Amino acid sequence: MAFNQNIAVKNSRKVNVDFSCGSCINTNCLIKKNINIIGNAGFVDNKKSLRCKKGQQFIIEGAPVNGLFFILKGTVKVFRTGINGREQIVRFAKEGEIIGHRGFGTEEYYSIGAIALQDTILCYFSKTDLQEALLKNPKFAYDMMLFYANELNRSESKVKSISQMTVRERVIDTLLYINRKFGDLRGFLNLPLSRKEYADYAGTTEEQVIRVFSLLKKEELIIAKGKKIGITNLQALKNEISEHNYYLDS
Repeated sequence: MAFNQNIAVKNSRKVNVDFSCGSCINTNCLIKKNINIIGNAGFVDNKKSLRCKKGQQFIIEGAPVNGLFFILKGTVKVFRTGINGREQIVRFAKEGEIIGHRGFGTEEYYSIGAIALQDTILCYFSKTDLQEALLKNPKFAYDMMLFYANELNRSESKVKSISQMTVRERVIDTLLYINRKFGDLRGFLNLPLSRKEYADYAGTTEEQVIRVFSLLKKEELIIAKGKKIGITNLQALKNEISEHNYYLDS
């Protein structure tokens, strides 16, 4: 365990380097946005910074909820266990995003697990400190409320779209989601994923993902080099699933 045996962290290390909220460059982080009103010494000083290596799990599904994680640097896979123990990827998260918020509030246990997809630095705030800050700062509480409202809207929109999509459309939707969120790096999506990870997010099988990728390559819509996937005709992919409002799940 890291700094507290009750936190759902697996083999992560407490970071000794000072990562001040005031100097943080993640302007979309809720803490950073409200640092001027909640940046009292106690709240900031109580923050813990954790360093997770690539492939390291830092939230264990079913563990007690004691706080929230904010990604300072890195990329994270958020998942939950489905029928027959199959992993279902809920989302991929990057700098400035919150991890574990679905368990924050009335729930006592994390309903998700989280794994670092690359070396990652996390900021951890305890539930007690966050609740106190929310009660004392209406602007911070309002921003948190908007965050949850947007999360609910995206979740409901995704459920509606996925239920009406074919396997091919779900795979294309996943490619567009990764492209929107992480961008392009030298002609390839800036988040290399395994075929299984694509399948776990799209709600299909690894074999079906491989089959769809093969067809998309033949149609010259994508290129592939190992785990790297590049989109060569972005507009064509958008057009194919435009009726499902692909852009809703940003």
